[in-house]
Amino acid sequence: MGSLDGKVALVTGAGRGLGRACAQLFARDGACVVVAEINEETGEETARLIRDGGGQATFVRSDISNAGEVQAMVDCAVETFGGLDCAVNNAIRFIDRTPLADISEEDWTTTVAVNVTGTFLCMKYEIRAMLERGGGAIVNIGSGRENTGEAGLAWYLGAKQAIYGMSKCAALDYAEQGIRINAVAPGPMWTPALRETAQKRPGHLDAHIAHVPMRRIGEPEEVAEAAVWLCSPAASYVTGVTLSADGGYTLG
Repeated sequence: MGSLDGKVALVTGAGRGLGRACAQLFARDGACVVVAEINEETGEETARLIRDGGGQATFVRSDISNAGEVQAMVDCAVETFGGLDCAVNNAIRFIDRTPLADISEEDWTTTVAVNVTGTFLCMKYEIRAMLERGGGAIVNIGSGRENTGEAGLAWYLGAKQAIYGMSKCAALDYAEQGIRINAVAPGPMWTPALRETAQKRPGHLDAHIAHVPMRRIGEPEEVAEAAVWLCSPAASYVTGVTLSADGGYTLG
C-alpha cells in the first residue's frame, strides 16, 4: 500500500518538469491525480503516463489566472474522484530576464495574474474543497532564492516571495481545521525551462553549479519528493514552513 492510498491530489503546471514529477510521485504513492495544465498536449501526456504506469489520473485544462477555470479544476477533482486531499501549486508564467524598469506593464500584469493571483485562487478553491473533506495539505512551489535577489528577476522573485507570505498566513488561518499549508524552495533543476535558458545563455549552468555545494543540478523528482512528502501523513505535524530542496544552493 502507498502512503497516499485513497487520497486525491491535484497538481498545477503538471505538463512537464517539476509538476509532472509531482503528479507521477503522487500516483506512485497511491493517490488519484488531477493533472492541471494550460497546455493540453503536455497535460494529457502526463495523465497518460500515469495511467500507463497503472495509476489513476485525469487531465483538466486550466488557466489559473481565471477564477472560473480554477473552480472548475477543483470541481473536476471532486466530481471525478470524490474530493480533494492534496494539492501542489506549481504553475508559473515566465518572461525573459528583464531589469525592472524595462518590464512592460503588460508583462508585469500577466505574470502577476498567474504567479501571484493564480496561486491565491488555487488555494482559495482548494481550501474550500478540503474543508468539505475535513482536512488536507497544500504545497506551494517557491524559489530557492527565498531571502536573496537576482538581477532581471523582479517579476519572478517578487511573486515567489509573495507566495511564501501567503502560505504562512493561510497555514495559520486553517491549522485548527486540519489543513496544512507549506512551501518548497527548489534549487536549480533539470527542467525543460532550465535547458532552454542554458541554450540561450552560455555559462548559465556553470554559474548555477558553482553556487550549489553539492556541485550538481538537481532532478525534478528530487524536489517532487519533498513536495509529496509534505502532503503525506509522515508530515502530519508540519505546517507553515518553507522546505528547501536545493542541494545547499542558498548556503553556497
